[in-house]
This record gives sequence, structure tokens and C-alpha cells, in this order.
Amino acid sequence: MVKPILQTYPVIYAESEEERAKLRPIGRNKDRYQETVQGWHEVIKAADNQNFWGVATIEHHFWSEGYEVGPAPAIMDAYWAAITKNVRVGQLGYVMSIQNPLRVAEETAIIDHLTQGRSFVGFARGYQSRWTNVFGQHYGTTSTKSPTAAKNNQTAVGAGFAQSGFSISDKDVKNDQHNRDVFEENIEIVLKAWTQDSMSHKGNAWQIPYPGDTGVDDWQLAQVGVTQRLGALDEVDENNNVVNISVCPAPYQDPHPPVFVSGSGSPETIDYNARMGFIPTYFTDISTAAPLGVQYAETAAKAGFNWLPGQNQNIVRWLQIAESEDAAMDAVMAHDYDIWKNFYAAMGRRKLDEDDVIGSMLSSGLYAIGTAESVRDQLVAQWEQMPAEYITLIYHYAQMPKDKVIQNMTEFNEVVKPALDEITTRTGHDMAEAAE
Repeated sequence: MVKPILQTYPVIYAESEEERAKLRPIGRNKDRYQETVQGWHEVIKAADNQNFWGVATIEHHFWSEGYEVGPAPAIMDAYWAAITKNVRVGQLGYVMSIQNPLRVAEETAIIDHLTQGRSFVGFARGYQSRWTNVFGQHYGTTSTKSPTAAKNNQTAVGAGFAQSGFSISDKDVKNDQHNRDVFEENIEIVLKAWTQDSMSHKGNAWQIPYPGDTGVDDWQLAQVGVTQRLGALDEVDENNNVVNISVCPAPYQDPHPPVFVSGSGSPETIDYNARMGFIPTYFTDISTAAPLGVQYAETAAKAGFNWLPGQNQNIVRWLQIAESEDAAMDAVMAHDYDIWKNFYAAMGRRKLDEDDVIGSMLSSGLYAIGTAESVRDQLVAQWEQMPAEYITLIYHYAQMPKDKVIQNMTEFNEVVKPALDEITTRTGHDMAEAAE
């Protein structure tokens, strides 16, 4: 069965680009943000009532233009946990090239407890320079562009490259590698914090405890033997120095919540996910995702994971479902065109053909636009190539009104999902029979 995740991009509503300019900076408009938040909760509760597998939002900062005002996903998750009963809450995701990994481990463990295991965790590397460079300054990390994805002329929605028009410099390669190194080290720390009663770490970005050569030598409870008696084993050495730390609490789920990692077509990211058992999240067209899905399964098998085709993998799609093809295209122009022109295309992430806006979006391979039956057929054709276990549906709420988002979710559940379920079930049965 396909597991749908609702991913809402919090776009502050404006009737037009002119109104967005009139209200600048609309991202700080208290009334509009309050309207967004209140309606957002109704969308989340609808996903819960419709048996979506998960709900998520993003970590993006400083969006004065109002396109992605999502600076604190953990706070939203905690609130959503309180107003839902069944749906899992998470984020796609924490940008781990700039985050404090110990704080992420603590936050996500607490959310896991608040939900009694109805949570998942998403990680990403960061592609938006305005805020990634600011938050990453103490690591020396900057926004990244995937050189391999661009060199292979792959769709790179999360990496900052469009399919043409961007060259790759030695600096790009160096910055990308440093971003990846910090990203992977920080996730290593999160995993240690989740799974080990006492942990230490000595890497390029972190020494835990600190200083790494001596540990913490002035912890009062160690000086009088309290931590030795009541804390975790191996926290304190024979000199009464703290040489390991115990990150509390441990997650509710054992060993930890499911981990999703966003990618834009980089084979290195796919191999990393496969080795770690993480769920790759493809912000790519199917012609890129399908062969990477095969690569993922092959690499995962070498690491001891035996996934069926598409299993443990997540495809991302923007949907616009309406009662007719024309109505769906009108919805795209009303709810997505502004963001596409002033954000995706302006950043070079996507081409924009002013004479064929819908064609520009469809050519990205990320959109499915039309009636429920048409969208079903578009996605069925893709799932025949790669029967992914998860699908993440992205909506530009609240530029797209809550009622229309909920109606899209309903149409997806009633018309589209059963057809995708049939494919994933058939593929699983075929694989099981072949193995016998």
C-alpha cells in the first residue's frame, strides 16, 4: 500500500503579485500569518481523518517574500501531535549542515514521545543561500549545489541547478563536499544520541564531550560521585572527568523514528541513504528517480537490506486536481504560478516559458495536473517504472486555499491512491513469488 505524506509549504496568501509587493515584507505580516496558521491546522486534521500516513513541513528561514515561511518545523509537529490521533508528524526536513545535532536528537525524541511513536524525521542539506550561509557560518557551510546531479543533467530541484544555464566551479565542488561532510557527521551524532546510553564523538565539526582530549573536568556531580552512581555507565572516567554524555530522553520508537533524506538526483546521496537504511526522498522526475531507485536497492542489498522494488523510497509530487483539465490549469495559475515565476524560476531551479507556463511545470516531471482520473493515469505510468512505498504530496498552502487542498487530498485518496496501491501490491507479490 502506498503511504501518502502531506507536505505543506507555508506560503502567505496574496491576491496578486501587486498585493504581495504592497504588503512587503508579507512574511512578517502578523494577520496573514495568523490566518495561515489557523487554516493550516484544519488541513492537518483533514489529513488525519483521511488516513494519510504522515504530515510534514519544511525548515526554511528569512522568507520576507512570504513563499516558504517555515522556520520551526518541530514546534508545528508538537502542536499537530496534540490535535491529531493517527497521522504521523515529521518534517522534510531539518537542514543538518547547519543544525545542532544534539538539539535535533532531543527535539525529535520528545516529539516521538508526545505522539507515542507517531513521528518520523527528515533531513536535508540546504540549498537556499540567504539563510543556509547565515546559520552555517560556525561550520563554514554554505548552500550546496549537487555537482554530480548537474553534470549528469538530472533534474535538481533541491540543489539550485536547472537543467541548463549553470556551470560547476571547483568552489562549487569543494563547498558541496564540505556541506556533505558536516551533514553526515551531524546525522552520525543524532544516531548516537538516539541509540546509545552514553556517547562520545570526535570529528571535524564536533568534539563531544568538550574538550575532547580531557572531557569536562569541572562537573560538580562527578566530583562528589553522584553521576558515577546514578548516571549512565562510562560517563565519568577514573579522574572524575565527564568523557561521555547521555542524551535524554531516548526516542519512543526502537531504535528511533523512520528517517527520510531529501535528494535532488545525486547518486552519492542515494548510496548514503542505502547504506544507512534511510528513506530517500526524490525531488526529481521519474526518469531520474527510477534508475536511482535501482541503484538504491543494489547498494542497500550490500548493506544487508533486502528491499522490494520501490520499497523504503519516497517520490515527491506537486498535484493540482480539479473537475476538468481547464479548471486544473486555472488552479495552477492561481496557486502555483507566482511561486514558480518568482521563486523556482528566479533561482534558476526551473525553466519558465511565459507562453506555456503549464508546459514548463509539466516538463519538470514534478507536477501532476488535471482531473483525478488524468492525475491517476500520470502517476500510474510513473509507478509502473518505480512503485515507491511513499508519495509526498506538496501544496502551496495558503496561496492554495485550505478547502482546495483538502479537496485535492480527498480526490487523491478516492481515485488515485487505489490504483497506486494495486501496483505496489502486485509488485510485492511478484517479488515474493519469484523468491520462492
